Amino acid sequence: MSLPLPADLTLVIPCYNEADNVRPLIEAVRRALGSLRWEIVFVDDDSPDGTSRAVEQAAQHDSRVRLIRRVGRRGLSSAVIEGALSSTAPVIAVMDGDLQHDEGILRDLVMPLLEDRADIAVASRHVEGGDSSGLANQWRHMLSQAGIKLAQSILPMPLSDPMSGFFAMRRARFEQAVPRLTGTGFKILLEVVLSVPRDTRLIEVPFVFRPRVAGESKLSPLVMVQFLGMLIERGCGGWLPTRFIIFAAVGLIGIAVNLVVSELARFAGADFATGQIIGTACAILANFQLNNRITYLDRPLRGKRWLPGLCIFVVGAAIGAIGNIGVAQLLYDTHGHWSHASAAGAVIGVVWNYAIASTLVWR
Repeated sequence: MSLPLPADLTLVIPCYNEADNVRPLIEAVRRALGSLRWEIVFVDDDSPDGTSRAVEQAAQHDSRVRLIRRVGRRGLSSAVIEGALSSTAPVIAVMDGDLQHDEGILRDLVMPLLEDRADIAVASRHVEGGDSSGLANQWRHMLSQAGIKLAQSILPMPLSDPMSGFFAMRRARFEQAVPRLTGTGFKILLEVVLSVPRDTRLIEVPFVFRPRVAGESKLSPLVMVQFLGMLIERGCGGWLPTRFIIFAAVGLIGIAVNLVVSELARFAGADFATGQIIGTACAILANFQLNNRITYLDRPLRGKRWLPGLCIFVVGAAIGAIGNIGVAQLLYDTHGHWSHASAAGAVIGVVWNYAIASTLVWR
């Protein structure tokens, strides 16, 4: 089928390991949108299950289906941003690729935007007529409710379901928000609402969150860490980037690793200096691995890049430690406050390490 240009709507589907859902989702969208001029953009983070291939096969039969395949990058928010920026349609919609979002309400989300009656339309599980029973278990319900309460505490406008991943918005409003989006984490709607002008017109449409049919849930401890980091960043007015907050939290874990390992070495008969060397080495390695898996999940070091990255990280951490000690010693000699001097040295150290990590290690 040829794409009747220009499209009125670009539907962005961020996906990972959703190969079995691609064809049913396209058929469902086709039925729901009917004669509306639309295109669907799947943004696949190089899924190992063949999601990209499934989209390619569908695109051979319908030119309205497009694929963006990302290699070496991960994350729902950044996937949505890339997919939306590939659009020239006046309206962008976002929904998951797992068939849990009800495509039947797409028109209810899109038409108010095309008719200029709203700027953002959110599919909500928490207004009259909505239902979140499709969440996998009670634990997921509790996490969702806690996230909603935290998010609502920093929102500039009323929104019953800021954790929703199903929404539509005018592309012009999205492009206004893009420069202020971090692109980290999985809750892109919350970031968008926090980044658009206060005069943005927002409506909510009830929908029933369906049980998962195929694929796998993307909720993980990492997602929750990124979400909390983003809330802290926004609560601080953007002064502390989400990535820096997570980097600093990983540093605290490194301190704990250092203390535990050095104590174990002491119990094993090592002297103090040897224990400190072993503990520090383990802490640096733990920090590197955790940052590679969490802080810089969207650009992890693999294969031949892993060892050079580790070497640069170690050298940077060593220089940071020297700077930490030097600043702390200078302040202690000048003012005589042990705790203040130690804290200042630690801040200098973490800022230095973050700068090295972001500019030289995970570029």
